[in-house]
Amino acid sequence: MGSVELLTDAFDRVQELVHDVVDGLDANALAHRLDADANSIGWLVWHLTRVQDDHVAGAAGIEQRWTADGWTDRFALPFPPGDIGYGHSSADVAAVVVSDPAVLVDYHDAVHAQTVDVIGRITDPDLDVVIDDAWDPPVTLGVRLVSVIGDTMQHAGQAAFVKGVLLRRSNRP
Repeated sequence: MGSVELLTDAFDRVQELVHDVVDGLDANALAHRLDADANSIGWLVWHLTRVQDDHVAGAAGIEQRWTADGWTDRFALPFPPGDIGYGHSSADVAAVVVSDPAVLVDYHDAVHAQTVDVIGRITDPDLDVVIDDAWDPPVTLGVRLVSVIGDTMQHAGQAAFVKGVLLRRSNRP
């Protein structure tokens, strides 16, 4: 397995988790918070998708699906178009209301398709190219992609945990 296949497999797993987590949930379940300041499933999936969209598009020098495909209008969130959820307050988390779970999955699928397309054009030497020198040490493309995978997997796992708690509370299998 080469670098492209490995990275693609990792992002495919995130997509599978997103589908599994959102499957069978309605708007109320997506908005449910385990306590007053906890992240909801809807916010977690929106945020992990925004991070992937922002970071992969930024690394590739292309437009994010969020703006290119009009997802800003479909979600109609009270945030600027460049907001990815980083540093959101409890009130900001509560503002992420997804009335149609399919919109959340469709946005993630659009980002996933763009991610896989970008990865498909990467060569091993590309992974060592510095794409962000604002950090010490500077961030390479490979480090950025691994960081995105780690972040999205973590948030997908958190969303799966919340779904598990909700299903247990409702005595659903």
